Amino acid sequence: MKLGALVGGSATVIGSEATLGDAANALVQDGVGSLGVIVDRRLVGIITERDLVRALAAGVDPETELVADWMAESPDTFSPDIDVEEAARWLLEVGYRHMPVMAGGELLGIVSIRDILWAVLGERAGET
Repeated sequence: MKLGALVGGSATVIGSEATLGDAANALVQDGVGSLGVIVDRRLVGIITERDLVRALAAGVDPETELVADWMAESPDTFSPDIDVEEAARWLLEVGYRHMPVMAGGELLGIVSIRDILWAVLGERAGET
């Protein structure tokens, strides 16, 4: 199975000048663990639940602190043609929990480690 099968064709995104409170609301509303950060229709970063926790632990005000100050800048991105098991190995190696999937400069979605686990276990269950 390829990563492209795990994305729905659109990603939940937010602007870099949004507040952390805005990001938290978007995560909850869409039921996701990460957001693509977009500036001028270009992916410039990713912000995750862990980034929000890190910011809150540092004592910042989520209603005034900006996403740009807490996001991971210039995230690694992946083609929808990458095999799910290869992606799983990569996630284990680098320790990320979310991987932006892009094609033609467009963010198709963000695959989580949970998505990868479901795909790998689902494929293996089908093999028996």
